[in-house]
Amino acid sequence: MRIAFMGSGGLGGYFGARLCGGDAEVHFIARGSHLQAMRANGLRVEGPAPIHIPRVSATGDPREVGVVDFVMLCVKLWDTEAALQQIRPLIGPGTAIISFQNGVLKDQYLRAAYDESHIMGGVGYVATTVDRPGVIRQTGTMQRLLFGEFDGSRSPRGQALLAACLAGGINAELSENILRDIWQKYVFLVGLSGTTTTIRKPIGPIRENPQTRAFLLDVMREVVAVGRAHGVDLADDYAEVRLRLADEVAYDMTSSMHHDLDRGNPLEVRWLAGGVMELGRSKGVPTPLNRAIADILALYSAGKVA
Repeated sequence: MRIAFMGSGGLGGYFGARLCGGDAEVHFIARGSHLQAMRANGLRVEGPAPIHIPRVSATGDPREVGVVDFVMLCVKLWDTEAALQQIRPLIGPGTAIISFQNGVLKDQYLRAAYDESHIMGGVGYVATTVDRPGVIRQTGTMQRLLFGEFDGSRSPRGQALLAACLAGGINAELSENILRDIWQKYVFLVGLSGTTTTIRKPIGPIRENPQTRAFLLDVMREVVAVGRAHGVDLADDYAEVRLRLADEVAYDMTSSMHHDLDRGNPLEVRWLAGGVMELGRSKGVPTPLNRAIADILALYSAGKVA
């Protein structure tokens, strides 16, 4: 099985490294110093379960890879439009494209660029960041991939990818309701990213303080209300379920958006809290807390403010 990761940062680099440990032929599409380090020294994951792949296939040009069985789209959301054009040399008649990006708007962009037959849904759970070129740092032990066909079928390509993931030690699952799974992550991610980035603290202190804990819960409640208004099968109390997950993750867990703010990078707030606002507005669902998050981060959304 040939798998290309379009975007080899925290999520793509981590799960790509895991797949290298199985039977898959993995190709990393990267850029800049991260690409150069991977070419020179391979790819390393530091954290609770260290990984070192001494030699990896890494390039900045998808044309050097050619057609693959799976394209894992893992770029930041602001790079999506460019990435969807760059991956065209990777796409053959049987290629599946899976976006493991954040949010729920991502698959709309895929459908606008490629035929529905190429598209599967995906969700990734892992707390990672590029610590330095060629090195991914994982916080905590949580790692999980869910993917599946949007019609709920257990397709041969889905089962083949599941086998490859399990062989690489990934906690993977072939989903029969991937749309719901995407929204379930969205509920947690919007809460995690919005609170850790605006409060500038990891999840531990936020969940322990009664006021910030209530804020986190109410942010997630807004996402649940919007999802239910769009016909997604989410329980009315699903925000409370996600709050229990917040109690279980590592104390020092934060979010990629928090890391991006610290580094002066653009933020995905437009698609996270901003996406909740957009989708809520279309159904008449009020989202004042997510608007507050988007407003607070507005001056930083395009990157470092001079």
